[in-house]
Amino acid sequence: MDSSYDIAIVGLSCRLPGAQNLDEFWRNLAAGIESITRLSDQEILESGVPASYLSNPSYVKAAPILEKPGHFDAAFFGFSPMEAKTMDPQHRILLELAHEALEHAGYDPDRYQGRIAVFTGAALNTYFTNNRLNSRLAEEYIPTLIGNDKDFLSTRITNSI
Repeated sequence: MDSSYDIAIVGLSCRLPGAQNLDEFWRNLAAGIESITRLSDQEILESGVPASYLSNPSYVKAAPILEKPGHFDAAFFGFSPMEAKTMDPQHRILLELAHEALEHAGYDPDRYQGRIAVFTGAALNTYFTNNRLNSRLAEEYIPTLIGNDKDFLSTRITNSI
């Protein structure tokens, strides 16, 4: 049997609603804990959702909310505070998770002689369009795009870890 195309997943990391790491996730899963946050009408309105949605029986008044999504050590990953500020929070979290997965696997990417592959997938997040597009895009197009667009995720991780 040809094993030249075999891969091994040797490290894992996750951050999910109600679970800051893999161990918490498995405990929640085994205990049947649902980690979706139910939202009040007031919370929904304060987030900018039109009031007309609240009376729609198909509208789900719940969200998967991450705890502490804004704690990011920019210097650890080689970013300036300004770069980190303009970066999509999902990108910051993915960098942290990639680092945690390598630690979980017991590998130091600076000393590892083999190949480490990074595969990512994402959609363009509304953080970019709602928070940064108007104020920064005209003068800092490329850095803003790199800090927010889905197509730069894998490259960002391989250059930062």
